[in-house]
Amino acid sequence: MPGEALPFWLVNVPRDQWPAECPDFLRDVGGKDREIIGTPDSDYHRLSWQKVKETIRKNRIDLFHRVPSELRRYRQYTFELEKEYGSILNFIVNERLQWQNMKPKGRPFQYPEDLKILFNDWPYGVDEKIVHLVVWTKFDIEEDAVTGDLTPEGRKEINDYVNKIFCSRVNPDHVMWFKNWRSLKSVHAVEHFHVMLYNPDMDFINEITNGDVPLSSKVA
Repeated sequence: MPGEALPFWLVNVPRDQWPAECPDFLRDVGGKDREIIGTPDSDYHRLSWQKVKETIRKNRIDLFHRVPSELRRYRQYTFELEKEYGSILNFIVNERLQWQNMKPKGRPFQYPEDLKILFNDWPYGVDEKIVHLVVWTKFDIEEDAVTGDLTPEGRKEINDYVNKIFCSRVNPDHVMWFKNWRSLKSVHAVEHFHVMLYNPDMDFINEITNGDVPLSSKVA
């Protein structure tokens, strides 16, 4: 009927590609994701760099969302990934990180081979000048057992690393980092934190990621 709201799983899908029923990869998504996926891309507003900085400083990283159509693609991709590899973790370790073992060589941030910098494969809906990277580590970074947030020691370790690796090559005001609370992590068994850079030199990005390309730009 004219004016009747579309089911969330048809929003942002061309009419000639509408499935007859809700796809399997969207059947069990939670209410928050249903609401996002059911939002037209035209109604979605990407976060500015200033808003990104405010969100991280307030530790409200739960407010980071993907563009609705990108969240749909992410859900579809990870659904197929789990069927093929058994889990997202297996794919991350074996295909993206290509680590033969997860035992760190030394103390946190002591050896470069104990970590790897890659693109966030499915970045959030932010200003397209923002580059979103993930630093994966073989070592744990200390968290508060009660809150799941970083301890002051863990925060200092990351901050020192980010200042050394990123702020030495990028305007420090164009660098922000955050670590997901335990409840927000999509990959639990491999330690990682996020770094966002505003309008960086892409030669630098290519250098530190060893030419990595985010999966979202490679899959249909």
